[in-house]
Amino acid sequence: MSKKEIQKQVIAAFRAAEEKKATDISLLKLDKSSSGFTDYFMVCSGSNPRQIQTIADEVQDQLEKIGQRVTHIEGYQQAEWVLLDYVDFVVHIFNEQSRKYYDLERLWKSAEKVRPEQLLVGKAKPTAKKAAVRKAPARKKAAPKRKVVKARKKK
Repeated sequence: MSKKEIQKQVIAAFRAAEEKKATDISLLKLDKSSSGFTDYFMVCSGSNPRQIQTIADEVQDQLEKIGQRVTHIEGYQQAEWVLLDYVDFVVHIFNEQSRKYYDLERLWKSAEKVRPEQLLVGKAKPTAKKAAVRKAPARKKAAPKRKVVKARKKK
């Protein structure tokens, strides 16, 4: 499968999760040297088992519409951590407690965090770049303060 097709599918999964109100969605582009089994991870959270299952269902439905079927599903019944394996990318849907415990973003810290719009243009750049320091625009100098001279009282 071409790189662009994979990216379109990852974006479709991202949009499907967004549509079902998944929170804290992260896209990780895995380093080729550290991961030979997949190109991308999408990690997101749901607030309860029913929402987690709904997110998983929507991701599957949207990807089936564009011709991609899931190859393996884990954890759907318990809905604490649902894994949808699409070979070229893997979708992880966690409850808050499991996400903190497994902390995939830390575990795969060599992975590059990307945004969906970066995939659309085909340039995956890290999102955690240091912000360029901007100089504040030059301000006009304020008029010098006038000294207030008080009149002295005569004695």
